[in-house]
Amino acid sequence: MLENLENIIFYEKENKEKPVEDFLDSLPDKHRAKAISELELLSKFGTELQKTIYAEAIKRKDYKGLWELRIKFASDISRILYFMPIRNQFVLLHGFVKKTQKTPEKELKTAFKNMEDYRRRFLK
Repeated sequence: MLENLENIIFYEKENKEKPVEDFLDSLPDKHRAKAISELELLSKFGTELQKTIYAEAIKRKDYKGLWELRIKFASDISRILYFMPIRNQFVLLHGFVKKTQKTPEKELKTAFKNMEDYRRRFLK
C-alpha cells in the first residue's frame, strides 16, 4: 500500500513507533485511501505539489521548516505534517484530524519535536 513512496520517509521514534503510520491506521478505510492518494501525489510531484491546495508551509517562525499535507474527505479534514531534509525527500512527522479552523499548537509542537529528534539522530 505504501511501498511506491520512494522519497517519503515515515519518521520513527526511538521506541520504534511510527506516528504517521499509526495515524493512517486509525482512519476509516475511505479516509485512509484518500490520505494515501495524497501521499502518492506528494511523492510523485514533490515540491511542485507545494504550489497547490494540497500542501502549504506552516507560516509561523517558531515552526520554520514544517509543511502540512491537507487531506479532505467528505466532511473530515486531516493533516500530515512533514519537513524536507533535502529537496524532494519528505519526512512525515505527525498526523491528526483537524477539528478547528486554525492548526492546534499542540499538533505543531509534536511535529516540531519529532523534526528536531529526526535531525539530531539522522542529520548530524
